[in-house]
Amino acid sequence: MIAEIEQFTSALGKAVRASRNTVASYQRDLKKFCEYLLEGTTAVDEHTGVIDPDRIRADHVRNYLAELLRGGSSRATVQRRLFAIKAYFRWRELAAGKPNPVYAMRSPKVEKRLPQVLGERDTVALVEADDSMNSRARLRDRAILEVLYSAGLRVSELTGLDWRDIDEELGLVMIRSGKGNKDRLVPIGEPALDALRAWRAATGPRLADSPVITSLRGSRLTTRAVQNIVARRLVQAGIRTPITPHGLRHSFATHMLNAGADLRSIQEMLGHSSLTTTQRYTHVSVRHLKEVYRRAHPRA
Repeated sequence: MIAEIEQFTSALGKAVRASRNTVASYQRDLKKFCEYLLEGTTAVDEHTGVIDPDRIRADHVRNYLAELLRGGSSRATVQRRLFAIKAYFRWRELAAGKPNPVYAMRSPKVEKRLPQVLGERDTVALVEADDSMNSRARLRDRAILEVLYSAGLRVSELTGLDWRDIDEELGLVMIRSGKGNKDRLVPIGEPALDALRAWRAATGPRLADSPVITSLRGSRLTTRAVQNIVARRLVQAGIRTPITPHGLRHSFATHMLNAGADLRSIQEMLGHSSLTTTQRYTHVSVRHLKEVYRRAHPRA
C-alpha cells in the first residue's frame, strides 16, 4: 500500500496540479492510516505482513477515525484524514477498477470557527515595530510583514516569490505558487514596495529569477522561518493576540471588507476558487460592527 500511496500522490501532483504542501499532507495522513492498519488489523496479509489495500473495509476506516477522536484529535483533523483516505480509494477505483469501501462514508461535521485577525492599530504596530537586530535582518522582516499584509498572501506564496514576479511600476504581484498553481495578479501597496526596495538595496543586485525573501546568506526562506519571524515580531510589538502569518492574510481580508471592498474583489485577490470560502469574513465584519455599536451607542 505504501507504494500505491506514492503513485497516488504523484498522480495528484500531476493531474490535479496540487501544491507541494497539499501532496505532502496527503502522504502524511495516508501513512498514519497505514501505521494504524499494521497494528494487527485484518487488512494485513498474514504471510507477508504487509497491508493489502483490497482487504481494507469500511469498518477499518470507521475504527481508525473513532480511535483518533478518542485520542483527542479534533474533528477537523479527523475530517482531513478521511478526505485523504477517500481520495486514495477514489483514485484506485478510477485507475484500476478496484472496490471503494468508503465511497458513502460521511465526514464528521466540523464547527466553523472565525479566523483570528489583528485590529488595524495592532497590525500597524506589528509591521512598524523596530528592534535591535542588524539592519539587514530588520529590513527583511519588515518586507515580510508588509507584503503578507499588503497583498494577503499565503506564506508559501510569499516564500515562492521571485523578483520578476513584482511589477513596481504597476504596483502588482504575480502569484505563481498558490493552491492549484493558479496564477493571479494582486495589487501591492507602496509601503510594501518601499520595504522591498530597502531590502533589495541592502542585499545588492539580484537576478530576476532569484528569490525575494531569503535568509541572510541568500537562500530561499522556509515557511517555518517566516512563522518564527512573525512570532518574534509580535513579542517585540507587545501584541498578545497569537496571530500567525496566515492571520495577516485574514486581517488583510477583514480590513478590506470593513473599509467597503466587495467580496468578489477580495475573492480574486485571495485566490479563492469559491466565494463561499471568502464569505466567512463577513461574519468577522459583523462581529466588528457589533463591537463598535456596543462601545458607541449610549443604550447598547
